Amino acid sequence: MVGARDLEAACIAWQRLGFTVSPRGRHIGWGTANYCIMLEQGYIELLGIVDPSQFTNNLDRFLERREGLLGLAFASDDGAETYRRLTAAGLHPDGPKDLKRILELPEGEALPAFKLVFLPPAETPGLSAFICHHLTPEVVRRPAWLAHANGATRLAEVTVVVDRPGETVLGYAPMFGPEALWITDGAAEIETGQGRVRFVTPEGLARFYPDARPAAEPPTPWMAAMTIEVADIGHAAECLRQRGVPAAQSANRLVVLPEVATGALLEFRPC
Repeated sequence: MVGARDLEAACIAWQRLGFTVSPRGRHIGWGTANYCIMLEQGYIELLGIVDPSQFTNNLDRFLERREGLLGLAFASDDGAETYRRLTAAGLHPDGPKDLKRILELPEGEALPAFKLVFLPPAETPGLSAFICHHLTPEVVRRPAWLAHANGATRLAEVTVVVDRPGETVLGYAPMFGPEALWITDGAAEIETGQGRVRFVTPEGLARFYPDARPAAEPPTPWMAAMTIEVADIGHAAECLRQRGVPAAQSANRLVVLPEVATGALLEFRPC
């Protein structure tokens, strides 16, 4: 999830980056709305406030500080079973809770439906995260919305800045199992089954992205970057060049600065 102070401007910015953005959605009973970028695996949600007089789920507080990556949804194909397994692992889930939003389609409104499972903050250390079960994927994953001018196919990784990566990642052992965790020099990772979460120190972020750090870094923990896989890195580079998007390019990746991508450091790399 990417928090945006101006949701319509964020939509335009991500279209300029070569993404197909699906029609706007509105959360029923809330003051928030979103645009989604649906990938073959995973998706990006641009989230903003359209009615500040209604409930915003603390998005207003986040946007007072900054724009950018604010949270992560882990995927589930059975919300009730996820709740059962998390409980059996000694965690304290809440849910599944039903959620619908209004999707503003040209032919009329549709109602995508979800079941959400929440965990206490201490059980998703370093992250604002929940578990999402899509009940109507056919509504939001239309083939035309999965085709992107930049060739994007998959949300491969997110990078989170914390003080103690090794300690943080061990908090996810009950959810994913110890075999899904890696601890290396200056970083720690979770293999979620649909991509990785990487925890780094502020110094580790500088090593991974030496030319693309934000001008002012928030206090830890904070979500800094996402990695998108593309079918052809050369094609992605040319797509960005034609659209006037500045990007730092090396042999195997492109990095777009946060000021171009609504506060998120955006990395493209080949599949």
